[in-house]
Amino acid sequence: MSVPVSSPGISGNTGTSGNTAAGVSAASGFRSLLWESGRPFSLAGSLGILAHGAKDPSVRRGPGVVWLAFSTPEGNASLALSEQPAPVPGARILARAWGPGADCALARVPALLGEGDDWTGFDDPGFTATLPPALAEVRRRNPGLRLPSTGRMLDSIVPVVLEQKVTAMEAYYSWRYLVTKYGTDAPGPAPAGLKVPPTAAQWRRIPSWEWHRAGVDAHRSGTILRACAVATGLERLAAVPLGADLTARLCSVPGIGPWSAAEITQRTHGAPDSVSVGDYHLAAFVGEALTGRRTDDAGMLALLQPWLGHRQRVVRLLVMSGFRKQSYGPRLSPEDHRRR
Repeated sequence: MSVPVSSPGISGNTGTSGNTAAGVSAASGFRSLLWESGRPFSLAGSLGILAHGAKDPSVRRGPGVVWLAFSTPEGNASLALSEQPAPVPGARILARAWGPGADCALARVPALLGEGDDWTGFDDPGFTATLPPALAEVRRRNPGLRLPSTGRMLDSIVPVVLEQKVTAMEAYYSWRYLVTKYGTDAPGPAPAGLKVPPTAAQWRRIPSWEWHRAGVDAHRSGTILRACAVATGLERLAAVPLGADLTARLCSVPGIGPWSAAEITQRTHGAPDSVSVGDYHLAAFVGEALTGRRTDDAGMLALLQPWLGHRQRVVRLLVMSGFRKQSYGPRLSPEDHRRR
């Protein structure tokens, strides 16, 4: 639940911050709310999936705080989410927002923090007993993990498309280059360098040579531009429930397939059962983590079948376990698209 804040420097839902920290400018007005939950909540663990690389210019993460910058129907917003003292096992997050889109940003905070992400069935003793003991232990150590729901379609579509058929390093560089150069400075006393990703209109104005400088081939840039051309309709998909219809509508954009749709809805809708079939590494990772042997997509789906309805939760816990699959043979080499 979220409630208005009343504390020093904050009055009702508005206030001014007198604090200045490294990388943060002088004080300015903001809108705020205090989100409370009777369940554990991990801010860093839950929102980590939203950052595309450690240097994502639209996200800043520090001890106990996460900054996000994005556009809303009412304008750009900076959102600072900080952990507050709370009764065990509950959680309190102070959300402060700056910019013309501040109210829109705050309205999405409960969903963003996974308020609707229900782990009751997963945490039922009968279900937990079906998990490998090591995986059950990961859940025990991470009771505050939740799946966030951003409701921002284009902001998820673009970086996911950039990740198609390239290394994570390449995709993160492309996102960082384009958002840094063509994004907008985040409003308010945001950390230095925090950027609001481009809007659909701004993405469409990026010249072709800049896509090449960012290491993005024509197939991926074309997919992004097609998505931007129908961005208004795509944003409405945030209100469409998870299911085959939502996936089909996403896949109606040429260049967006099942893998991309799964990656997108994991962020926009907090999809608890979404599995990224077709991922370059995921099937081998899941197979080796669960059985000690690599497998393909069909084998991965068979392994995850006992936990249908919670398969993305299982995958997230496997990632959080710290398990790393062994590397064999040459790695996928980055391609240079700048001279094509």
